[in-house]
Amino acid sequence: MKNLKPAHGILVLLLGVFFSSCSTSPQPINYGNDACHYCQMTIVDQIYGAEVISDKGKIFKFDAAECLIRHKNTLENTEGYQFLTNYFEAPGEFIKLSEAKFLISENLPSPMGAFLTAFKTDEAVQKLKEEKGGDIFNLTEVEKTLLN
Repeated sequence: MKNLKPAHGILVLLLGVFFSSCSTSPQPINYGNDACHYCQMTIVDQIYGAEVISDKGKIFKFDAAECLIRHKNTLENTEGYQFLTNYFEAPGEFIKLSEAKFLISENLPSPMGAFLTAFKTDEAVQKLKEEKGGDIFNLTEVEKTLLN
């Protein structure tokens, strides 16, 4: 029985390392250093970054929501995945991609040229639309626009 105790300790340690590596929390983007998983450009703008957390906890970072959306379209099964985007009101912070409101305005250039900016609130997107012009979309509408 004494021989099982060290093996038990090693097993607990290995399980701890395994489960800590499968985080379901977003990782901060290292702006100016991290590269976009989709287009390989360096991620520099805190308003436009995005992130995917796979069902296994693997993190993929993107320089813009349009890169994330195009990548998402290549996935066969997204069950258990988290799709997150930075948003205009709080640069560097994430919201769920599905909850974002989007403004496409030629007066707000995004890194990949889709002129796509994410917002957390209806009020914020409406206010910037009045200032900059453009059209407001939900995620389904943006996906149709980008992928067609």
